Amino acid sequence: MSLVEPRISEVRSEIASPASAATPPRGIERSLSGWSNYGRQTCRVYRPEKIPDLARTVAAASERTLISRGLGRSYNDAALNAGGAVVLSERLNRLLAFDARTGELQCEAGVSIGEIIEFGLPRGWFPAVTPGTKFVTVGGAIAADVHGKNHHRDGSFASCVREFRLLAVSGETLTCSRRENAEVFWATLGGMGLTGTVLDAKLALQAVSSAYLTVDYRRAPNLDAALEEFAARDRDYAYSVAWIDGLARGKSLGRSVLMRGRHAAATELPPPLADRPLARRPRPRASVPCYLPGGLLNSWTVRAFNALYYRRQYDRQALVHHDAFFYPLDGVSHWNRLYGRRGFAQYQAAFPEATGRQGVAALLEKLSSCKAASFLAVLKTFGEGNEGLLSFPIKGHTLALDLPHSGRLPALMNELDEIVLAHGGRVYLAKNPRLGRWAFQRMYPEAERFRRVLDRLDPDERFASSLSRRLGLRGIIE
Repeated sequence: MSLVEPRISEVRSEIASPASAATPPRGIERSLSGWSNYGRQTCRVYRPEKIPDLARTVAAASERTLISRGLGRSYNDAALNAGGAVVLSERLNRLLAFDARTGELQCEAGVSIGEIIEFGLPRGWFPAVTPGTKFVTVGGAIAADVHGKNHHRDGSFASCVREFRLLAVSGETLTCSRRENAEVFWATLGGMGLTGTVLDAKLALQAVSSAYLTVDYRRAPNLDAALEEFAARDRDYAYSVAWIDGLARGKSLGRSVLMRGRHAAATELPPPLADRPLARRPRPRASVPCYLPGGLLNSWTVRAFNALYYRRQYDRQALVHHDAFFYPLDGVSHWNRLYGRRGFAQYQAAFPEATGRQGVAALLEKLSSCKAASFLAVLKTFGEGNEGLLSFPIKGHTLALDLPHSGRLPALMNELDEIVLAHGGRVYLAKNPRLGRWAFQRMYPEAERFRRVLDRLDPDERFASSLSRRLGLRGIIE
């Protein structure tokens, strides 16, 4: 593998004072939240500059427990640790090696999906699996085993992870892959950062010849029509997703706009795009400069927006830049402020094939009947799951919802959990902010096996988070 020339940010992370090795790690108290701003917690935050500083922080931080945190895009308390330590990986963002023949990239855990695209796309390589935001670190993508619009064909992030190095609480560095330390590998993928801290990883990128996708748009008048279209034609597309109207009722329940595509070949681009097919062409970013007044996103405004959006769509094919297709919300900085200071909850559930239609319909009917406004609702098909002990995807369908905070929201989420359980589904641990221990045990049957791995790696329960305590996995603040 050939070494990558460091960028400015990488060079900065190499600079350290000679006295730093003798200086004990020092943190500062900060109020943190997940991306949804749903509940804030006070934690002591550390920001190591390079890997040796990270190892010293893990070994010497005075707090009883600690958890790693990337760019803070999990929606709940997965990267929070009330009363404990939170270790930021944002400075640990060096690209280490790249094989231009195979597309294998080795990078530190703090490298983001966006940074991978910045480096790889001009060279003809793109992430093999990407979530709906590029502001996610590789460490965070591993911890949540993120998935994208191509799960029905390519699986979750685990499918492109060749191996990673994990810093355990003992100070030992474990190389983890499907063949070496395999049980730790599958516990870490989807393990929400509880097995240790990922130092770096080797990832397989996919070859592309342009920065664009050919996307087919198709309206579906209701949920049944959308699911039938998914079943009939998803195999023809690399990527598949549907915007869904979460407030439609009756015969229009689940009306959708399906968006399915594939990477466009350079030869398919019109001039002048064909002259520079791999140019990133960053789009201008808007910004939400402050928190909007609470209640602006309500059942009336969302219902009006959904009706207008659905009416304006029509069946067509379009050439779409990768930023607009994969990361529509990344074009608006601080878009989470749209929900006001009280924030929102993102709720994502997955249902097996046998109960997928009934489960998704039951969630939509619940939202519609109680007029719970979901500004963004997304429906996708999942392919086969993997061996990750806490990995979220299961073969079937998944529905993601954004729910503005209100006094009714906690009770509503409990009711949604009951619907998911009744249909044999599960919720995404990187998003649900209220899931309790009993429901977690039923949704994730490998939880006990996961605990046994943690007991072996970390018998003193040093790695813990507010999420792990909520789920009864580990971590008692003394």
